[in-house]
Amino acid sequence: QVQLVESGGGLVQAGGSLRLSCLASGLTFSSYAMGWFRQVPGKEREFVAALTGSGGRTRYADSVKGRFTISRDNAKNTVYLQMNSLKPEDTAVYYCVADNWYPIQRPDYWGQGTQVTVSS
Repeated sequence: QVQLVESGGGLVQAGGSLRLSCLASGLTFSSYAMGWFRQVPGKEREFVAALTGSGGRTRYADSVKGRFTISRDNAKNTVYLQMNSLKPEDTAVYYCVADNWYPIQRPDYWGQGTQVTVSS
Protein backbone atom coordinates (compact mmCIF):
# COMPACT_ATOMS: atom_id res chain seq x y z
CA GLN A 1 0.00 0.00 0.00
CA VAL A 2 1.01 3.60 -0.46
CA GLN A 3 2.73 5.22 2.49
CA LEU A 4 3.85 8.81 2.87
CA VAL A 5 5.94 9.43 5.99
CA GLU A 6 6.78 12.99 6.95
CA SER A 7 9.62 14.11 9.19
CA GLY A 8 11.41 17.30 10.14
CA GLY A 9 8.71 19.20 11.98
CA GLY A 10 9.33 20.88 15.29
CA LEU A 11 9.48 24.13 17.22
CA VAL A 12 11.32 27.11 15.77
CA GLN A 13 11.47 30.82 16.48
CA ALA A 14 10.03 33.34 14.06
CA GLY A 15 12.51 34.06 11.31
CA GLY A 16 14.01 30.60 11.53
CA SER A 17 14.04 27.70 9.10
CA LEU A 18 12.93 24.09 8.94
CA ARG A 19 13.11 21.44 6.26
CA LEU A 20 10.36 18.86 6.02
CA SER A 21 10.92 15.54 4.30
CA CYS A 22 8.44 12.98 3.02
CA LEU A 23 9.48 9.45 2.14
CA ALA A 24 7.08 7.71 -0.22
CA SER A 25 6.64 3.99 -0.79
CA GLY A 26 4.20 1.75 -2.60
CA LEU A 27 3.91 3.92 -5.70
CA THR A 28 5.89 4.76 -8.81
CA PHE A 29 7.22 7.91 -7.27
CA SER A 30 8.37 9.75 -10.38
CA SER A 31 4.90 9.33 -11.92
CA TYR A 32 3.19 11.28 -9.15
CA ALA A 33 2.91 14.95 -8.50
CA MET A 34 3.83 15.61 -4.88
CA GLY A 35 2.88 18.40 -2.58
CA TRP A 36 2.29 19.78 0.87
CA PHE A 37 -0.88 20.94 2.57
CA ARG A 38 -1.27 22.30 6.08
CA GLN A 39 -4.03 22.56 8.64
CA VAL A 40 -4.66 24.65 11.71
CA PRO A 41 -7.19 23.33 14.27
CA GLY A 42 -10.66 24.53 13.41
CA LYS A 43 -9.74 25.43 9.84
CA GLU A 44 -9.77 23.56 6.56
CA ARG A 45 -6.63 22.09 5.14
CA GLU A 46 -4.94 24.50 2.75
CA PHE A 47 -2.59 24.03 -0.16
CA VAL A 48 1.04 25.02 0.42
CA ALA A 49 3.15 23.83 -2.51
CA ALA A 50 3.37 21.17 -5.21
CA LEU A 51 5.57 20.00 -8.04
CA THR A 52 5.31 17.68 -11.01
CA GLY A 53 6.78 14.19 -11.20
CA SER A 54 9.90 15.48 -12.88
CA GLY A 55 10.11 18.47 -10.57
CA GLY A 56 10.09 20.77 -13.57
CA ARG A 57 7.03 22.73 -12.54
CA THR A 58 6.15 24.07 -9.12
CA ARG A 59 3.27 25.96 -7.53
CA TYR A 60 3.03 27.80 -4.24
CA ALA A 61 0.37 29.38 -2.13
CA ASP A 62 0.69 33.16 -2.16
CA SER A 63 1.28 33.13 1.59
CA VAL A 64 4.53 31.15 1.23
CA LYS A 65 5.94 32.38 -2.09
CA GLY A 66 9.52 33.53 -1.75
CA ARG A 67 9.93 31.81 1.63
CA PHE A 68 9.23 28.11 0.97
CA THR A 69 10.82 25.87 -1.65
CA ILE A 70 9.55 22.46 -2.69
CA SER A 71 11.89 19.92 -4.28
CA ARG A 72 12.16 16.20 -4.84
CA ASP A 73 14.75 13.48 -5.23
CA ASN A 74 13.25 10.72 -7.35
CA ALA A 75 16.19 8.42 -6.65
CA LYS A 76 15.30 8.57 -2.95
CA ASN A 77 11.49 8.66 -3.31
CA THR A 78 11.54 11.79 -1.20
CA VAL A 79 9.98 15.22 -1.44
CA TYR A 80 11.17 18.18 0.61
CA LEU A 81 9.80 21.47 1.80
CA GLN A 82 12.41 24.03 2.76
CA MET A 83 10.77 26.68 4.93
CA ASN A 84 12.64 29.91 5.57
CA SER A 85 11.68 33.16 7.29
CA LEU A 86 9.04 31.31 9.24
CA LYS A 87 6.18 33.26 10.79
CA PRO A 88 3.86 32.38 13.69
CA GLU A 89 1.03 32.06 11.17
CA ASP A 90 2.90 29.17 9.54
CA THR A 91 2.15 27.10 12.65
CA ALA A 92 0.16 24.06 11.52
CA VAL A 93 0.24 20.35 10.90
CA TYR A 94 1.91 19.82 7.54
CA TYR A 95 0.79 16.94 5.35
CA CYS A 96 2.64 15.37 2.46
CA VAL A 97 0.39 14.42 -0.47
CA ALA A 98 0.64 12.51 -3.73
CA ASP A 99 -1.59 12.84 -6.75
CA ASN A 100 -1.72 11.28 -10.18
CA TRP A 101 -2.68 14.70 -11.57
CA TYR A 102 -1.06 18.12 -11.62
CA PRO A 103 -1.92 20.68 -10.42
CA ILE A 104 -2.95 18.92 -7.23
CA GLN A 105 -6.49 19.68 -6.13
CA ARG A 106 -7.80 16.56 -4.40
CA PRO A 107 -4.80 14.40 -3.47
CA ASP A 108 -4.97 10.65 -3.92
CA TYR A 109 -2.80 9.97 -0.85
CA TRP A 110 -1.99 11.73 2.42
CA GLY A 111 0.70 11.30 5.02
CA GLN A 112 -0.01 11.33 8.74
CA GLY A 113 1.24 14.88 9.21
CA THR A 114 4.03 16.58 11.11
CA GLN A 115 3.61 19.50 13.50
CA VAL A 116 5.38 22.78 12.83
CA THR A 117 5.22 25.39 15.56
CA VAL A 118 6.67 28.87 15.09
CA SER A 119 7.03 30.94 18.23
CA SER A 120 6.98 34.74 18.20
